[in-house]
Amino acid sequence: MDAINSHWVGKILKLGQDNSELTERQGQVLEAALNLLVLLGDKWTMTAVAKAASCSKETLYNWFGDREGLLVATVQWQAAKVQMPDVDMNNLGRAALVRSIEQFGRNLLRVLTSETSVALNRVAISRARSSESDLGMIVLQNGRFAMGKRLKPLLEAGQREGILQFLDSETAYRSFFGLLLRDTQIRLLLGDNLTKSSNEIKQQAAIATGQFMQLYGV
Repeated sequence: MDAINSHWVGKILKLGQDNSELTERQGQVLEAALNLLVLLGDKWTMTAVAKAASCSKETLYNWFGDREGLLVATVQWQAAKVQMPDVDMNNLGRAALVRSIEQFGRNLLRVLTSETSVALNRVAISRARSSESDLGMIVLQNGRFAMGKRLKPLLEAGQREGILQFLDSETAYRSFFGLLLRDTQIRLLLGDNLTKSSNEIKQQAAIATGQFMQLYGV
């Protein structure tokens, strides 16, 4: 990656789940790019994004550096849609903990099973062995790893309150992630039509949370 793109990658990774540095117009451009990813996969171009977003290519290059920088930005933008429930970590009861884990699970499942996330993951997988792109690691850092960083403090708070018991929060998070996603993501990546309604997502998150509490609840 060139200097401009490396600068943008660093900035995007620093943002984490906070997209406050992005303007509303930049968000609209990223949504347009995500829509093109769904339609075209890795064949999308800066010209196509500029046309879809009704902006100039010069604006895209100024904001995101290059095509790779724009792709990195779309990864971060999509990951930021998984919101962490607002909960008091220092005054946490069992009901609040269960409710928060379940809500996080719903948010995560809704984003990961969306057409845009599936399209992003397919592009990242196609580039996984390429020495010219760090997209696979960027998706991991802003997806699987970032989600763990958001949920693990809640799990650790539950352990401090004597509601949960585990040896390490990473293992506990991986258990919840597996219970929540099951084989859904891999089937979507392979083309299986598993479109889930909001009720199905809510039910799957509730089941996963219940199973998680059976494993780690005190």
